[in-house]
Amino acid sequence: MLFVTNRRLEEGPRSRPGRRVRFDLADSEPSPSLFFCERRDVEDYLELTATPFFNRLRRGPRAQVLFYLHGFNSQPEKDIFPTAGRLQRLLDELTGGAVEVVPLIWPCDDDFGLIKDYWDDQDAAEMSGFAFARAIGKFFDWRDSVTGGAPCLKHVNLLAHSMGNRVLRFALAKWTRDRGASPVLFRSLFLVAADIANESLEPGEPAHPVTRAARNVLVYHAEDDFALRTSKIANLRRKVVTRRLGHTGPENPERTPRNVVAVDCDAVNNRYDPLGHTYFLDDGEGRPGLVLWHIARTLTTGRPAGFLPGQRSLRLEEG
Repeated sequence: MLFVTNRRLEEGPRSRPGRRVRFDLADSEPSPSLFFCERRDVEDYLELTATPFFNRLRRGPRAQVLFYLHGFNSQPEKDIFPTAGRLQRLLDELTGGAVEVVPLIWPCDDDFGLIKDYWDDQDAAEMSGFAFARAIGKFFDWRDSVTGGAPCLKHVNLLAHSMGNRVLRFALAKWTRDRGASPVLFRSLFLVAADIANESLEPGEPAHPVTRAARNVLVYHAEDDFALRTSKIANLRRKVVTRRLGHTGPENPERTPRNVVAVDCDAVNNRYDPLGHTYFLDDGEGRPGLVLWHIARTLTTGRPAGFLPGQRSLRLEEG
């Protein structure tokens, strides 16, 4: 499995193609460096560097790429790679192997105390956004430099879960400030249980560049997401009083661009996860859940599944 990370490595920041690397799990400070790597087995990682990494993606047999930005309090082998592996297996089942999952790994704390971890990870997410803005730049540089071969025609998509949406928000805001416009990079963006303010996608708000970066922006939300209730309490300590996008969907849908649609997952999220937060995988018995089915259908068609022209919201229900 290919992956990109700005976690610090025990071998240091100097990149070299082919070097064996290990995560420095004792250091959760975001690195300004980006590492483009392959996971060959459990705790067996090989650094590729950017150009070989993107060449591997271009030459691979799968027609689409789905970058996966994980949430807070997540560790590589304990959480991120197992989740990415499940996501890959389930999407293979739903799409016939058309989609390659690529985790984007940013540093999270693993201390005692959930609220402390939340604050630390919030800061790390912001700093990691700046690093992943550079990843976007490296992709465009690579794409523009490809000669003597077929151009990259794969559809590029991204699924951001929980605080991973904060990383995405800062990455695209940084790119927009530096370049003057959002990169038109993604076919579909899937914002699942997004831990950002519910007005963030509106014009003039911090995450508005997200809406310009993709053809489709799908917001998956659930009012009874227990983890986002904890997020709201944590943000009160920082004098931030706002509901989360992953709780309510966009605060005022008419103020968001027309390519933004909301998917209400209230009827299924607690069936897939006791906290009602990680509901984009299976149904608890190994079968693809309804949310992932919707994501897969959208990946396949390139259009938000089940939406009629002009429709801005949809409720998922089983049966």
